[in-house]
Amino acid sequence: MPQITVDYSASLDEDFDRRGFALALHPLVVETVGARLAACKTRTRRTEDTVVGDGAADDALVHVGIDLLAGRSDEAKARLTEAVLALVPEFVKPAEGRALHVSAEVHDLDPSYRSR
Repeated sequence: MPQITVDYSASLDEDFDRRGFALALHPLVVETVGARLAACKTRTRRTEDTVVGDGAADDALVHVGIDLLAGRSDEAKARLTEAVLALVPEFVKPAEGRALHVSAEVHDLDPSYRSR
């Protein structure tokens, strides 16, 4: 815990510093919702087919999902979501004509969750 998943458009392969983002995100999670740094785990998943709107533009997207053990307030989760939205663009190189769509959400893990 926290389990973090980052889905990103394949077109961002060369322009998204995924490792740098994860290394910046982990302390942010610790500070915002009180997790342990050593417990933060991030995996990134390249998505081959992403379409925004009518698909006419060269848009790209990054979606960050953060799963936490229950007990954090809705306000703390909202602060974390807003912080993630601000952090992502710092790790994506701008490209002419490309719009970047960033989204984030925080969920409580199911009580059955276990880790070693």
